[in-house]
Amino acid sequence: MKIEEYLESLPQNIVSGDDVQLPDKSFREIFNFVNLGKDDIFYHLGCGDGKGVEMALNEFHVKKAIGIDNNIEKINLAKNYPGEFICKDIKDVEISDASVILFWFTDEQIIKAMMEKFKNLKPGIKIITIWGPLPDCLPDKVNFPYILNVTPFKKAESLQEQLLAVFGVKCVDFVTAWEFAERYTKAIADPQIKNDRFLTIIQTLTIWINAKNLGVACREEIPESIRTYIDIMKMHFDIDFDHLLKE
Repeated sequence: MKIEEYLESLPQNIVSGDDVQLPDKSFREIFNFVNLGKDDIFYHLGCGDGKGVEMALNEFHVKKAIGIDNNIEKINLAKNYPGEFICKDIKDVEISDASVILFWFTDEQIIKAMMEKFKNLKPGIKIITIWGPLPDCLPDKVNFPYILNVTPFKKAESLQEQLLAVFGVKCVDFVTAWEFAERYTKAIADPQIKNDRFLTIIQTLTIWINAKNLGVACREEIPESIRTYIDIMKMHFDIDFDHLLKE
């Protein structure tokens, strides 16, 4: 099956990240990355069980922390922690007092709607995403997979410029693709899970193939390592990547 078909066969709440709870270490990495502190008002959009809000308050001593999620069961769990929790669609929540926002969504309609809200925020507001930057924006700072955009946003002239800015390289080779895929896997995976190589391979192939199709891979021909992993995915898992390679 094609990789798109495989992803569609997975529970959509997993693919979208809706049911992915970040480990404590990832929250600490994110908060240190943005220098979260006592003067900040922190919003976690899609807060899940509220752990990030609790850590922002208790470990980083922010002035205020608010978690937003439209899942009432998650919000009820979150209310076991200190902080303010709101069960509401994030598109309908007032966030104008925020200084730091954690925003990790893949739904294009949600992202599009939130970009309009973000653009109206006062200058200097920090918005952290995971894996991908905000659409059409150049990142202000990257510690992959954590990406920081600060209002007002810097416009990316092209996808190529944006991709290379995220990875901090002049071109993408296999080593870069693998390193960044592994960083992402380790950031979102439970520390107890050891068998994360499958996800790393899928992300590596996705990164390199996207780079090749955008014309920013370091070489035109397919590296032996990439071809080997494409063949492994096809032979052992019946997952096809070949059709993604543009001539």
